[in-house]
Amino acid sequence: MVLFSLQRYGILGINARNLDYIFASNPRQLYRYADDKLETKKIAQSIGVSVPQTYGVISFQGEVRNFSKIVGEHKSFVVKPAHGSGGDGIVVISDVTDEGYRKASGSILKSGDLQYHIYNILSGMFSLGGQTDKAIIEYAVQFDPVFDEIAYQGVPDIRVIVYRGVPAMAMLRLPTRASDGKANLHRGGVGVGIDLSTGTTLAGIQKNRYIEKHPETGHPLCDRQIPHWQTILNMAAKLGDKTEFGYLGVDIVLDQQKGPLLLEINARPGLAIQIANQQGLIGRLKAIDHALPKLSGIPEKIAFAQEAFAVQASSINVLSDFCK
Repeated sequence: MVLFSLQRYGILGINARNLDYIFASNPRQLYRYADDKLETKKIAQSIGVSVPQTYGVISFQGEVRNFSKIVGEHKSFVVKPAHGSGGDGIVVISDVTDEGYRKASGSILKSGDLQYHIYNILSGMFSLGGQTDKAIIEYAVQFDPVFDEIAYQGVPDIRVIVYRGVPAMAMLRLPTRASDGKANLHRGGVGVGIDLSTGTTLAGIQKNRYIEKHPETGHPLCDRQIPHWQTILNMAAKLGDKTEFGYLGVDIVLDQQKGPLLLEINARPGLAIQIANQQGLIGRLKAIDHALPKLSGIPEKIAFAQEAFAVQASSINVLSDFCK
C-alpha cells in the first residue's frame, strides 16, 4: 500500500534511485571526482566554476606542525576532510583569538585540540570507508546577508539535483541549532523547496515535518528570492554535463563578496528534496529522458527545466496558504 502511494505521487525511493539512476547513470570510475573534494575542485576550476580558495592541504601527520603557517594571517577558515561526507569532520573557524580558535557556534578550540582533530582526519575517522585522508584548509564562506533572517550561525547552501545535465529539482538547506550550525538535513537542518523557474523558496521541512518558520529565528521561509539564480543553475548544469555523472547533487553556497561558490558534488544525493518541494522526482526525470534528444546545449537544458518544472499556479496557492 505504501509502495503504491509512493508510485502514485511519483516519489523516487532509495532502491529505485540506486538501481535506475545512480547505478545506471554514474560510472564507478567517476566517483573519485565526487568523493575527493580536491578532485572536485580541480574539475570545477577546469570548466570555470568558482570554488572556495584552498589555503593548504595537510597529507601526513608530520605536516600538522605547519598548520599555523598555512593559516597565516587568515582570521577565518574551514578545516575539512578531503573524503568526508554528510558534513562529518568539518570545523568552521570564525575568528582567531588569544584564547584559541573560535568556532562558528561560539565555542573555543585550543590549538592542541584543533591539531588533534586534524590528526583524526588524517587517520580516516571521517572519511568514506575509513581510508586514510587529507585535511583541506580553505576560505570560510561569508554567507550572503539575504539569509540573515533564516539561518542559524552556519552557512546555508543550495542543493540542485542534475539529471543528464538538466536541473531537475532544488532546495535551500539552512543550518539550525540542532544541526550545530551545519546545513545537513540528517543533522536537523531545514530544507526549503525552490521553484526552478524563478528561484523563489517554497515550503520548509525539518526532520521530515513541514514548518512555516525557521526554528531559531522565527522568520518565514517562503517567498524568498535566491540571488544569482541563473548563475546557480548554470553552474549545476555545467557540472552535470562536464563530469559525465548522469545523476548528481550539486551543492552551492552564496558568498557576500564572491557570489556563488561550489561547495561539493554528490554522486548519491539524498531524497528529502522531494519532501521539501512537495513533489516526486520520477515525473521530472522521465520528462528529461523524453526531451533530452531535442536539447543541444546547457542553455537549452536550463530553459527546458525552468519551463517544464515551474511551480503551477494551483501549487502556488496551496503553498501560499501553508506559509500564512
